[in-house]
Amino acid sequence: MSGIRREVAVVGGGLTGWATAVGFAQAGFDTVLFAPSHAADRRSTALIGPSVDFIEGLGLGTDLRSVGQAMTTMRLVDDTRRLLRAPTVEFRASEIGRDAFGVNVMNADLMRLLRERAAQLGDRLTVVEDPILDVTPTQGAVVLRSAGLEVRADLAVGADGRNSVIRQSAAIALKTWAYPQSAVVLNFMHDRDHHSTSTEFHTRTGPFTQVPLPGRRSSLVWVEEPATADLLVDVHRGRLSCMVEERMHSILGAVEVEDGIQRFPLSGATVARMSGQRSALVGEAAHVFPPIGAQGLNLGLRDAADLVAIAAQHRDDPGSATMLREYETRRRADVASRTVAVDLLNRSLLTGFLPVQALRNVGLGLLSSSSALRRLVMREGTGPGLGFRRPFGNGRSISPGRDGV
Repeated sequence: MSGIRREVAVVGGGLTGWATAVGFAQAGFDTVLFAPSHAADRRSTALIGPSVDFIEGLGLGTDLRSVGQAMTTMRLVDDTRRLLRAPTVEFRASEIGRDAFGVNVMNADLMRLLRERAAQLGDRLTVVEDPILDVTPTQGAVVLRSAGLEVRADLAVGADGRNSVIRQSAAIALKTWAYPQSAVVLNFMHDRDHHSTSTEFHTRTGPFTQVPLPGRRSSLVWVEEPATADLLVDVHRGRLSCMVEERMHSILGAVEVEDGIQRFPLSGATVARMSGQRSALVGEAAHVFPPIGAQGLNLGLRDAADLVAIAAQHRDDPGSATMLREYETRRRADVASRTVAVDLLNRSLLTGFLPVQALRNVGLGLLSSSSALRRLVMREGTGPGLGFRRPFGNGRSISPGRDGV
């Protein structure tokens, strides 16, 4: 078995893992990425605020804008058809001095860009496609073993998802829960221009969210009861296209659903801590969300950005206890607040309890009527803490490019 020494070892072949590894290597750390191949991913991700900044910081800003679609408006529509219904809320990036909230990009395109950037980093980033077989944290290093290779690293980063071997090796407790829902994910073409607008319909079974893609195309996350979701995956494409158009109240005209429909059961998870001995967790190794408010990958990329930045401040020992404590402190509030907010919003859609419906409707009503409150929420959504630091002023504009992003 051959052995190598690296400053940072990242485990995980998804988008968060690749972005984290590229970030460390670009910051000058000798990095190894354990990235077993993944199945083709037909989903898209709406990258918001700091996530766009991080990807741009990796040298991919121009490429990202060339394959992605700007999002300038986000609309929330109460489609629960209950006795108490909230008014429609529309968030416009221009209200906070931005050209756009972010960019919606196909996951496969973002993965291609990250791989191409990794190849440009040469020996600074070694990619291993074999899965991890064993992880042993010690006081001086973390030892990671795959088939035929042993790596000793100052810091091991778990970007390896819900069943993280890094989390397990660090004995970090995981709390999980399930929702009585599944998400059907698909892409579709439509007759009318989306005008860079994302519309989220709140229904009794969960959110039904359209997010714009380049051209007259959009992605869709349709949350339903599991039995209904199972049926939707097998529905004839023509019939499913009509169902999507009907659910969207024909705001985009006639719809044609594309091949590659996927279904995912919804669940949530959180960890007791985000670090262990010479180990740190990012992405779904540390937190799992239902697909509401584009929080999942965005939160993981914020984890990665903070971890790389803090490690760079502790260049002499990127896996030190001091560095990991600082990472833990910086990420905890952001993760905890998003976990609670997404969970409460999702459960508020499912409950038939009138007082809960009333509270949700009052909150959305205030957002609809108060521009100051909308600006605060938009800033907090695009950059954690910005809403409370500058609740009434204008925010900065993210880099201009395709359709304003």
